[in-house]
Amino acid sequence: MKVSVGQFNPGGEVAGNLAVMRRLAAEARADGGRLIVFPEESMFSVGRVAGEFAAAVDAEWTTFVQGISRIAADVGIAVVAGGYESSGEARPYNTLVAVDEDGAILGTYRKLHLYDAFSYQESRKIKPGDNGVTLVDIGGFRVGIMTCYDIRFPEEARALALAGADLICVAAAWFKGDHKVEHWETLLKARAIENTVWIAAAGTSSDHCIGHSAVLDPMGIPQDFLEEEAEGVATADVTHKRIEEVREFLPVLRNRRFESNAAVVPAR
Repeated sequence: MKVSVGQFNPGGEVAGNLAVMRRLAAEARADGGRLIVFPEESMFSVGRVAGEFAAAVDAEWTTFVQGISRIAADVGIAVVAGGYESSGEARPYNTLVAVDEDGAILGTYRKLHLYDAFSYQESRKIKPGDNGVTLVDIGGFRVGIMTCYDIRFPEEARALALAGADLICVAAAWFKGDHKVEHWETLLKARAIENTVWIAAAGTSSDHCIGHSAVLDPMGIPQDFLEEEAEGVATADVTHKRIEEVREFLPVLRNRRFESNAAVVPAR
């Protein structure tokens, strides 16, 4: 299955962001892509949305999810993308949505690890997820989904791998800063290598985020990637054969001696 990552800079309006996503999804499908992963905040950027943030979330979340579903069905490609979901409280969830190529919702994931680091406090505006990790089926692959700061916590990727993930999709808005590109690239490679899974990571491109979207194989080798392009698509052929090859000579999942107790959310 060919898997793509779509890189762009989300603005403050859902309609405009969906238009960009539709264009990138069509580009990915033309290249044979059957799944495209978009960045965190694809719905809209917290710093660019007009008016009061929580009110905008309440008004636009359903529109965003319906828009993703229409893109998937019209283009014929599964989609994973990030937005903000009302929690019924002042702080919404930072949520990923996965839909299949017919536009049906496969599952959602609420970001577990909020970015309270490097002098930033995501938890001031966002409520942490409470439903564990999420695994869905797309094109004969078991696909785990996670968001940005989550990749600094290896136990989450390990929980997905032990639950059967072949591919882990990461949606991110990775802030720029000293060594931040090196951190991003190192962590993506580490999560692939230590779990012998494919990684498809989509990053926001903006004046404060690094971009650097990529698809990596189970040895952590980038198969296609972007750098700081304002918009773009990277696509690679994700195969079960490569997983089997790597796990034959690098059986880390069989050799492990510690158990994971993270809950996996069933597809819904």
